[in-house]
Amino acid sequence: MRIVITGGFGFLGQRVAGALLARRALCGAPVERLVLADRVVPAGSPLVADPLVEVVHGDLSERLDEIFAQPVDVLIHLASAVSAECEADFDLGMRANLDTTRALLDAARTQTAAGGPPPRTVFSSSVAVYGFDPALPLPPVVSEATLPTPRSSYGTQKRVCELLVAEYTRRGFVDGRVARLMTVSVRAGKPNAAASGFLSGIIREPLAGLPATCPVSPGLRVALASPRRTVDGILRVTEAERGPGAFVGGLPVNLPALTVTVADMLDTLRRVAGDAVADLVTVAPDPAVEAIVGSWPAAFDNARAMALGLRPDDSFEAVVRAYIEDHPEAVAAGVRGRDGT
Repeated sequence: MRIVITGGFGFLGQRVAGALLARRALCGAPVERLVLADRVVPAGSPLVADPLVEVVHGDLSERLDEIFAQPVDVLIHLASAVSAECEADFDLGMRANLDTTRALLDAARTQTAAGGPPPRTVFSSSVAVYGFDPALPLPPVVSEATLPTPRSSYGTQKRVCELLVAEYTRRGFVDGRVARLMTVSVRAGKPNAAASGFLSGIIREPLAGLPATCPVSPGLRVALASPRRTVDGILRVTEAERGPGAFVGGLPVNLPALTVTVADMLDTLRRVAGDAVADLVTVAPDPAVEAIVGSWPAAFDNARAMALGLRPDDSFEAVVRAYIEDHPEAVAAGVRGRDGT
């Protein structure tokens, strides 16, 4: 099996790749080649040393011939420009998210038309496809049957791509499935340009002994998923077979959501790491950020994901403790060892 991950050296791409390399199999077949495509390849990445890994370095739209030089069995499309980038630069978002995704789907279609296997194609969408519309307010609890009404360029681009995946699947060009990701928290590493990036930053930076700014009101409710649960969800949607009791129909799957308020997150930080760490967070609302993140729903019906064997995180405290366990090098010495962490 030859698997391609776009955005293979991004935050989630590296974790999905690491999980596949640990398993050495997917969908009951051995992984013979894992192609990681990205415009940025970190120097010294341990993934590159694995004999199963092939690196495609450069702009995705310019590397499709190389990616499809050999048949692609599974395509996991994680590459994307993020929310605040797309809001600041409309053309960037359209090019990176919409045009590139269509080009990727057309390359997969060409493989199928030539008699190759229709690639099992997983598209990573987002909770941002939902939004508040005065004519059709969101219900208190959102499901896949809720009409998406995105209120950002990023959410709109993701929604259009969802429809493209569904259409290419209906026509038999690919075996497509869409995983709608919740906001991933806590993300390790440096801050990114996502409007929701603060939902990691208000935990990650203080744990490292650094100040952080919370740009929304603490009472804002948000839907989160840990990196561990997000990777599990992506791989489960990839592996799910079609049919009763498995992957039914063409609807996206909303990955399981843990609903918390930002105040809950800050209280958890204080409980786990102490007052000195929690006091490093300053609340300074930014209307532009709150307008984007506040338009996303916070409570989800997880039934469709649960039918695939997926569950939300147990609690935000469990998420924070998992981050400390997974990234001890990013946590200040005074925090490690506190309260059993």
